[in-house]
Amino acid sequence: MSLKLSKNQLEKYSRQIILKNIGILGQKKILNSKVLIIGMGGLGCPVAEFLTRSGVGFLGIVDHDLVSLSNIHRQTLYDEKDLGKSKVKTAKKKLNNINSKTKIDIYNLKLNKKKFTKIVKNYDYIVDGTDNFETKFLINDISLKYKKFLVTGAISKFDGHIFTFDFNNKKNPCLRCFYQEESISDDILNCEHEGILGTIAGIIGTMQANEILKKILNVGQNLNGFILIIDFLNLNFRKVKFNKRKKCKCN
Repeated sequence: MSLKLSKNQLEKYSRQIILKNIGILGQKKILNSKVLIIGMGGLGCPVAEFLTRSGVGFLGIVDHDLVSLSNIHRQTLYDEKDLGKSKVKTAKKKLNNINSKTKIDIYNLKLNKKKFTKIVKNYDYIVDGTDNFETKFLINDISLKYKKFLVTGAISKFDGHIFTFDFNNKKNPCLRCFYQEESISDDILNCEHEGILGTIAGIIGTMQANEILKKILNVGQNLNGFILIIDFLNLNFRKVKFNKRKKCKCN
C-alpha cells in the first residue's frame, strides 16, 4: 500500500491524520475500505454521511424505498424537495457533494438471499440499518457465511441498540444467539408503530459508523459478545453480555 496522499487529501483529512491511532497509514486504510450499508433510513443516512466524510473509498447503499414526508425528521440526507424520489439515488447525489472521490454503488432493490449473496462478496464491512427481523436475520446469516464484519443497529422510542459481529472469529455469537425466537414482532423496530425521536437515529447511526472505522483501523474494542443498550430518555448506557448458543447456525 502506497503511503503517499495528495495535497488535497492531506488537508481534507488532516484532523484525522494527526491522531496517533490513524496517521497516513490509517487514512490509506480508510480510503481503500469497502462498506455496504443496508437500509438508507434513520440509521443508514448518518452512517453513509460520516463514512463518506471520513474518506471511505467504496460504499454500497441498499434500499428500495422512496422518500416520504414522515422520513425527514430523522433521515438526514433528505429534505422536502426529495419527496417521492428514490432514497438511494438521492443519497448518492448528496454524498457525492460531500466527497466526490468516494465511489458509491446503489442497489435500488428489496433485499433477498439471492441478491444479497451476489452483492456481499464485493464488500468487507456490512452495516445493518434495517427495521425488520426477517431482513436482519438474512443479513446476519449471509455475513456469517462469508465471514464479514457486521454492525447491527436498532432504534425505538427513546432507545437504541448496537451489536458488532466479527465473523472471522468462530468463538463469537451471532444475532440469532441473542434473539432466539423466530417469531419476534417487527413492531419494536418499526418507527411507524412505536415512534422515534429523530436525534436517536442520528446518534445510533453515527455510533455504527464509528464502529466500522475502528474496525478498519484496528483500534479500540468492539462489542463482540455484547449488546450496547442506550436509554436516551434517562441517559443510561448498558453493555449486556450474551453467549454463543449451542444449536445456533453460527456453530
